[in-house]
Amino acid sequence: MSSRSRRQKGILVFLAQDAERRVLRYANAGVTKAGQAGEILRFVEFWNKHTGSLPAELVFDSQLTTYEKLSELNRQGISFITLRRRSRKMLGDIYSRPASEWQRIRLPALTRIFRTPRVPGQQVTLKGYPGSLRQMSVMDLGHEEPTILSTNHLKLGPVPLLTRYAQRMLIENGISEAIQFFHIDAWSSMVGMKAGFDMQLTLMAGSLYRLMAQRIGREYQHAQAKRIFRNLLDLSGTIEVEKTRVVVTLDKRAHNPYLVASGLTGTTTPMPWFGNKQLVIRLA
Repeated sequence: MSSRSRRQKGILVFLAQDAERRVLRYANAGVTKAGQAGEILRFVEFWNKHTGSLPAELVFDSQLTTYEKLSELNRQGISFITLRRRSRKMLGDIYSRPASEWQRIRLPALTRIFRTPRVPGQQVTLKGYPGSLRQMSVMDLGHEEPTILSTNHLKLGPVPLLTRYAQRMLIENGISEAIQFFHIDAWSSMVGMKAGFDMQLTLMAGSLYRLMAQRIGREYQHAQAKRIFRNLLDLSGTIEVEKTRVVVTLDKRAHNPYLVASGLTGTTTPMPWFGNKQLVIRLA
């Protein structure tokens, strides 16, 4: 994976993010080309093992898996929404549909210009997928060509369906944040770390940033890690190592009240890796 728009050597990485909590829940840096289509089922097994239930809904890109794997998700009762790759024949069929088959809908609570796309509804059969899938072609969504969604949601209306799919942008933003801020594509470092270990550190760091954001409150609830670091963590201070504790005194900054609100400055944290000393954070 890479943040650069060009072909280069890389590895396949599977990432799954919670759309509501914006926390990376799963990652695998050991995906092979031959096994990439089945990785989504391995994620389902992982989720079931650690939570005791199957994921209720999965939203993902069209190139993630195959129609056979979609059939397995459907057999397990897992709802999914995915893009379908456009072909010339599909586009021809969409553009030739009469105007009477298109429905104009309004998307609520989306901060975007294109809120009134046009959609027709239809069910299609795909090779390798028993039964039929619901296909929704979306026009006037800000793209030159239609956005084509495939889903096993057969009763969900077009407005909630598109609104749910829009959450995929939060997932992509979270992965983009991991690439840009945590530098998970910078594996050419002089430090010899395996990609899997580097990915594990990224998951841990991302989760810690999200936990900190939740403790601070509404102001930083949806903030990206780079903003939290820039405003709250990238600061100077003094460190005093005493017999039973380590006292960190942070210099004055405009955003320090948010650290107070998070509770980090009002409690002590034990450090068993440092002779069981207590960490004390205070403000100058």
